[in-house]
Amino acid sequence: MTATLDWSRDGASHHPAAATPLLPTLNQLAADLPQERAGLRLHGHPALPALLAIGPIHAIAAYHLGPLAQPVRAILFDKTPATNWSLGWHQDRTIAVRARADVPGYGPWSTKQGIQHVEPPFKITEAMVTLRLHLDDTPTANAPLLIAPGSHRLGRIPEDAIADTVARYGTLACLADAGDVWSYATPILHASGAAQGERRRRVLHVDYAATALPEPLVWLGL
Repeated sequence: MTATLDWSRDGASHHPAAATPLLPTLNQLAADLPQERAGLRLHGHPALPALLAIGPIHAIAAYHLGPLAQPVRAILFDKTPATNWSLGWHQDRTIAVRARADVPGYGPWSTKQGIQHVEPPFKITEAMVTLRLHLDDTPTANAPLLIAPGSHRLGRIPEDAIADTVARYGTLACLADAGDVWSYATPILHASGAAQGERRRRVLHVDYAATALPEPLVWLGL
């Protein structure tokens, strides 16, 4: 199915081996970070700009968003036998910003690992793209991301309508080899199961945007 994906229709694309040349740097980045953390929000690491703000990864984001695309949030997900979990179907609805500010239409607020997060108007989220850089092979048994193709075109989906929406639109497992990249429209419905066996599944999740936030709000960035 991945060979027939259409971005405007399905909201996702597979980029085989797009991050393969970066794997040594990505693996070193992961090794430098605290271990056994299920999800670690990254900010201020010196390796991130060269990995994500220029070069082949940025080019994927720029293909979807244009040359003003910039990385605005990065999270390393690390599923191991000690830190394993499943995630139900949902839309990503919050963004990371440098500081809290009261702006109409922005809220509620939350703090995650010391970083301010807020739910913006949906027009902000639907103009974003998310990239997932795979550090490990992710076959069916290693908790690939599941998406509901086409659900990115539905706007904000009420919680009580998510199950029916997934049933109508179907699911796609985003299988990957180490070095592959998946891009998807940030508001797409997605989920993942727990990994099976003793495998590790590390994914660098990066959100990109190409528009500024209303002052005084500023994207967190890298």
